[in-house]
Amino acid sequence: MKIKTLLSIMMLTAFSLSAMAQAKKPTLMVVPSEAWCKAHGYEQTFDNQGMIEEIPDYKAAVSSDQQLNAIISKINTLMADRGFPLKDLQQNLRSISNLSAEDRLITSKTSGSNIQESPLDRLRRTAKADILLEIDWMVNTVGPKSSITYNLRAIDAYSNKQVAGAQGTGKGSFSAEIPVLLEEAVQDHMDSFVERLQSHFDDLLTNGREVVLDMRVFDIGTIDFEKMYGDLELSEVIDNWLSDNCVNHRFSKSDATESMILYEQVRIPLYKANGSAQDTYGFARELARFLGASPYNITVKTVNRGLGRCLLILGEK
Repeated sequence: MKIKTLLSIMMLTAFSLSAMAQAKKPTLMVVPSEAWCKAHGYEQTFDNQGMIEEIPDYKAAVSSDQQLNAIISKINTLMADRGFPLKDLQQNLRSISNLSAEDRLITSKTSGSNIQESPLDRLRRTAKADILLEIDWMVNTVGPKSSITYNLRAIDAYSNKQVAGAQGTGKGSFSAEIPVLLEEAVQDHMDSFVERLQSHFDDLLTNGREVVLDMRVFDIGTIDFEKMYGDLELSEVIDNWLSDNCVNHRFSKSDATESMILYEQVRIPLYKANGSAQDTYGFARELARFLGASPYNITVKTVNRGLGRCLLILGEK
């Protein structure tokens, strides 16, 4: 009787864990690839701290390209049929238009500087999607038949690393509907594609999300990362905090001097203790609050540098 009861409990526990794993899926957002936007003239310039960069103009693309909207709608449907939640690009662009007006009013208390954030980073932050699905395609016509050559890439929105991909050319079809051609082309690869997406997200649940923390000091002469607190330098204090708060103690100190530290591959939890989503800025603020408390009493300015990167400047706000 006891053995049967134990087996029942073990089976129930395994079922519960399996159900929890299946319940949590990454949120996705479909966007046209940078190459597709460039080829079709959907680009805008962005002043990145004095350097002019060309980035995709998603707003212009979704506002004027019906073929793009049809493709996005088809991929949304294919992913939704497999149980993956999706964010809508067009709706998030509308939200950004409202937020941009507010952001222009935010300035630094010390220098009066404005927020530095690219439109792409703002889109990622606003959408809060775990993974971006970048799609590029080309229609081939031979006689009365058409086919589509496509490239679908899944990009982790925080680390900018490709985590899954599917590409190929579909069989010729008499159909002229671009979404139909796409569906015919991707159907043989879609299941393995979503399996890789889920595998990546399961890894994030187990090992944490990969982000970057960039730490500096203001040039005020009162603090640096070699300052002693008891038997430890400040850099060692920060190392210990990260070890205690990163998933499985995982982080990499890529570079360090008395005035700067660069932490890469910092594995932060996907969720806070209360169950709400954790992001890079929230994690960095926890570190800032730790340094601001006794015995350190260090003022820390936290600057969001995109979804997966945060700058912490010690000494002033």
